[in-house]
Amino acid sequence: MNTEPTPAVEDIEIQLLLEALALRYHYDFRHYARASIKRRLRQAREQLEFSTFSAMQDALLHNEGMVGRLLDYLTVQVSEMFRDPSYFKALREKVIPHLRTYPSLKIWIAGCSHGEEVYSFAIMLLEEGLLDRTMIYATDINPAALDVAKSGVYPLDRIASFTRNHQQAGGRTSLADYYATAYGRAVFDKKLREKVVFSDHSLVSDEVFTECQLVSCRNVMIYFDRPLQDRAVGLFRESLTRRGFLGLGSKETLRFSDHADAFTEFVREEKIYQRSDA
Repeated sequence: MNTEPTPAVEDIEIQLLLEALALRYHYDFRHYARASIKRRLRQAREQLEFSTFSAMQDALLHNEGMVGRLLDYLTVQVSEMFRDPSYFKALREKVIPHLRTYPSLKIWIAGCSHGEEVYSFAIMLLEEGLLDRTMIYATDINPAALDVAKSGVYPLDRIASFTRNHQQAGGRTSLADYYATAYGRAVFDKKLREKVVFSDHSLVSDEVFTECQLVSCRNVMIYFDRPLQDRAVGLFRESLTRRGFLGLGSKETLRFSDHADAFTEFVREEKIYQRSDA
């Protein structure tokens, strides 16, 4: 007898698993793009050695240690410092001149993952003389990822690509000025973290928590369905000051958003938008 679940049964199991995750632990992935979630859950089921999603759901409900392991599969933690250098170069050359006009700055990095983008912003702002008057809010839903971000420690074999990106992004100094090496790891200067607040925040269920001049949320909304994308953009709209800036990932757009009229394209090719006066 074939014991493999039919697609219909598998879809039901996945829906129930996501419901359990939301109701038991308040991590809501029910409005993430289903094809992506299904692919990650299948990988988790295989590597965690569960025969069915129902068995995984049972373990999730009765073993609190499961939620952290499952989050590592459901949240994407792939990034690098100064990822897409042209984005950071556009920020440096076209957005920062506007940010200089503010006596103090608040920047929200939503979906900060392991913190590579956080340190990229901190270094860029330091080089531009703005870090002292800036507060960076770095948020993610994965506590384990936030712990890595707070540590500022990365494998040494990643530094070559970080350094290359930094220079291509218009870096004014050597990246080596900002980290020390020990035991095969690069430890970034704790002074870069003094102006950073790391916090657990969900674009699915949480609300706006600060007013800021710049929001950077890159390669996060591509995993959301359309209603959740609209919710996220609505949060960014509410969070931004008048004429504030929003940066998205290279494959993301506001074109079909319910909030598109609230923004104008500022650097079109780098998906940098500005909140309009309206």
